[in-house]
Amino acid sequence: MPDQDAIFGGEHPSTIDSKGRTCIPARFREALVQAFADERFVMTKARPISLGGERYARGLSVYPLSTWNDIKRRALANEGGYTSTQLDSIKRQFLNPAVECLADKLGRVLIPPSLRSHAGLERELWFVGMDGRFDIWSRDTYDRVNDQDEQNLPADLTAIGF
Repeated sequence: MPDQDAIFGGEHPSTIDSKGRTCIPARFREALVQAFADERFVMTKARPISLGGERYARGLSVYPLSTWNDIKRRALANEGGYTSTQLDSIKRQFLNPAVECLADKLGRVLIPPSLRSHAGLERELWFVGMDGRFDIWSRDTYDRVNDQDEQNLPADLTAIGF
């Protein structure tokens, strides 16, 4: 079980250069090593977020390698009981585009062109900790996601202490 103090958290602004390189926040790199004893991670398409109507926000999700291997195993074993059509969609949307990565000594990683294009990553980014994974969003898309999140919030949050 991962060390709870090392799970991914926070929002970190960053940039991506013209070659598609960005710097993984030091806090996230440290969490990979502390909680998962491995610097390797897998980057793939994030689950699209509905913005209403037929509009969707698209970003990337990054998983520690061990977590990803478990997700992949469970998906391929069809533990969710999905139809063959649904399982094929899961493979095409998340499993097949996935890329194993390792940051260089400066913390930089190359985001593949197909994933950059999918998420609309051009210059300004947000790295967003999501507990057992972190997401990468373009600045503009993340602004829209936050606007939608405000609409999706329950009216009463006292049960969880807010």
